[in-house]
Amino acid sequence: MTITTTHYLVLAAIIFCIGLAGVSIRKNALVMFMSVELMLNAASLTFVAYSKALDDVAGQVSVFFILVVAAGEVAVGLALMVAIFKRKHKTSPDEISNMAEAHRDKSVEGKSAGVANVS
Repeated sequence: MTITTTHYLVLAAIIFCIGLAGVSIRKNALVMFMSVELMLNAASLTFVAYSKALDDVAGQVSVFFILVVAAGEVAVGLALMVAIFKRKHKTSPDEISNMAEAHRDKSVEGKSAGVANVS
C-alpha cells in the first residue's frame, strides 16, 4: 500500500480536530496551549504533504516559519502562565478572565468616585 497525499491530509484533519476539541472543551490553560500546538502541527503537515506532492519547497519553508511562531507562542504563553500562577495561584482561563473583569470594575469605580468628589 502506497501512502498518498490524501492519507497525510486525512491525518492532518484528524489532528486538527483533536486540537480544536481540546481548545473548545478543556478549561485548563496548559491543555489549551498544547491543543493550539496540535492545530499548528496539523497545518504544518498539510503544507509538507502538498510540498511533497507538488515538488515545491515553499511548503517546507512555510513550515519553518510556523515552527518559529509556535516556539514563540509557547515561550510567551508559558511565561504568562507562570507569572499569573505566581500572583494568583490559579491557571484556569475562566478564573483569569474573571480576574480581568474584577480589575476593570475596580478601576471604573475608582474613576467614578473621583469624578463624584470633584463636583
